[in-house]
Amino acid sequence: MNLSDSDRSLLALLGENARMPTAVLARKLGLSRTTVQARLERLERDGVITGYGVRLSSDYERGLVRAHILVTLAARALPRVTRDLEAMQAVRVVHSVSGSFDLITIVEAPSISALDLVIDRIGTIEGVEKTLSSIVLSTRISR
Repeated sequence: MNLSDSDRSLLALLGENARMPTAVLARKLGLSRTTVQARLERLERDGVITGYGVRLSSDYERGLVRAHILVTLAARALPRVTRDLEAMQAVRVVHSVSGSFDLITIVEAPSISALDLVIDRIGTIEGVEKTLSSIVLSTRISR
């Protein structure tokens, strides 16, 4: 998909604050409000923008415990495991990867004990052969 520099700038602004009014977006981009509205509608129609989300406060996020869990799967277990992981609210992201592990799962929980239960639950999913967990101590860069 070909995006203009203005489209990329618009997406960057929305990434900072998805609730920014169209008039403010237009002023920051040096475009008319009508032009910005038309670009937003086109980006939504073309599937570039598929929704708008919530950015949590730093204070709230600091209270969460995160971990990256590397998962090795049994043969042909990917659809079932993916379905089970998707049903777990603590699972935030699942990446299919190359290498000695099949998935990288990023999870978050309100405490270490809750995180421990999530990790144990992932290990008991049928088709999961092995897991390796790394608890996130701090985030140095997040864009």
